[in-house]
Amino acid sequence: MFDYISGTIEQTGIDHVVIDVAGIGFRLSTSPRVAAGAGPKGSKVKLYTYMNVKEDEISLFGFGSREELSAFEMLITVSGVGPKVAQAVLDALTPSEFCLAVATGDYKAITRSKGVGPKLAQRVVLELKDKVAKDFKGVEKAEDNAPSSVPAGFVVNDASAALMVLGYSSKEASDAVRKVYKEGMTLEQTVRKALANV
Repeated sequence: MFDYISGTIEQTGIDHVVIDVAGIGFRLSTSPRVAAGAGPKGSKVKLYTYMNVKEDEISLFGFGSREELSAFEMLITVSGVGPKVAQAVLDALTPSEFCLAVATGDYKAITRSKGVGPKLAQRVVLELKDKVAKDFKGVEKAEDNAPSSVPAGFVVNDASAALMVLGYSSKEASDAVRKVYKEGMTLEQTVRKALANV
């Protein structure tokens, strides 16, 4: 319903921001990192939003970037992961760090999140890696048809898959990696540079 909310900060708390938009105060639940970076009262802010509708409650969640929102939406598809747990993961890891953890199967990185134990972290990696693998078939197909294909290899394949976790299409992921990848770059360097260029 709401793609983003842009307005003036009226109040910030540890886990929320109130944004004044033409005299209406929207309270957005956020991670502590987003709340801390939103700025002081009276400053302008734009947060991307997710509306969570339950039987007895409607709540808005706010994110500093589209990548963070995409990672959140991906996380809440995992059984046992609700909005609060997803926010805890994105408070502990940036979208690119989360992406790398899923792409490389590093569930221990996800356990750094408050309230996330090894079993849940392994489930996150398992369920999201399956989705990435399914999307990744499209990347390989696109690479076969591309005039200048993305270089083959672990780093390039996983970097493309990591971008798809954040909601980029297989073509966008493939093109972004092709533009930035140079021989010898690590997976993390490739993903960071690709994210900066999409």
